[in-house]
Amino acid sequence: MDMVDILAENLSGKAVMGSNGTELGDLYNISMDLKTGSLSHLLVTPHDQLDAGQVGYERDGAGRFQVPVRAVQAVKDYIVVER
Repeated sequence: MDMVDILAENLSGKAVMGSNGTELGDLYNISMDLKTGSLSHLLVTPHDQLDAGQVGYERDGAGRFQVPVRAVQAVKDYIVVER
């Protein structure tokens, strides 16, 4: 098992929270730039009670937030992203 597998396993299904304390949703997947191998976006399934218009991240065709990896500030019990 390589580091990417371990990272993905540890992140899978984790809750994603904004740095302002707002729970955004749960991690669905991580997108990658196939040419460089660098991680690109976190795909986050929003919580039902969240006003998605207030979040400020682009959404994919399924309504998941596309959070740039550069916005990740911490990974502990939650994945904390810049808000």
